[in-house]
Amino acid sequence: MPDQDRVDALLHEHYGEAARRAAERTPAQECCEGVGSSVYDGNALEALPVEAVSASIGCANPVAIADLSPGEDVLDLGSGGGIDVLLSARRVAPTGMAYGLDMTDEMLELARANQERAGITNATFVSGHMEDIPLPDDSVDVVLSNCVINLSPHKDAVFAEAFRVLRSGGRLAIADIAADREPDAGLQADPKAWTDCIAGALTRQRYTDLLTATGFVEIGLTDSHVVQEGFWSVIVRARKR
Repeated sequence: MPDQDRVDALLHEHYGEAARRAAERTPAQECCEGVGSSVYDGNALEALPVEAVSASIGCANPVAIADLSPGEDVLDLGSGGGIDVLLSARRVAPTGMAYGLDMTDEMLELARANQERAGITNATFVSGHMEDIPLPDDSVDVVLSNCVINLSPHKDAVFAEAFRVLRSGGRLAIADIAADREPDAGLQADPKAWTDCIAGALTRQRYTDLLTATGFVEIGLTDSHVVQEGFWSVIVRARKR
């Protein structure tokens, strides 16, 4: 298993640079070729700052499959420049709250600036790791993530933390990368393969097994599109009893 500190250092550098590019309104390099902000409804994006759209590096649109309702509280793991948090905040307003969690200071600074530009008050961005979420037990109704969970060498900890912070009946709505077969040691040792979101990809069966072992039910993985040969963007849904 790759060293967590080594992976974190690599990702800090990569996403810090992505945040700086977005702040200059230069589109970030997408981890999934031809995706990024292109999967979002254009009308929804018109209400967001250009800097938030430029920072989109995801592989699908988890907000579109989250079925958010006013009054719900939602958490986005790896929130980046804030696009999914800001879209979610509008859907759960006026009484619901949207939280964004990110480990990269530059992304948090960008996201908070984007929130101010958008005039959204029911959102907050917090610093931390998805393997150790700094929120209380049973505090949110929905956990989102967009092409981020594949970046963690410890996905069992990520799923356990997501389960912990979800309320009973809460749900996952995740866009991620799945592999036809487990990435080999050479790929896992390749820094570019990590920033391309494939070195840490799980097989569909392994993904399902980990969610089941955590306690999730109603688990479903749906292929979206190919990102590289043998690697797919997938939509993942699950529920906490």
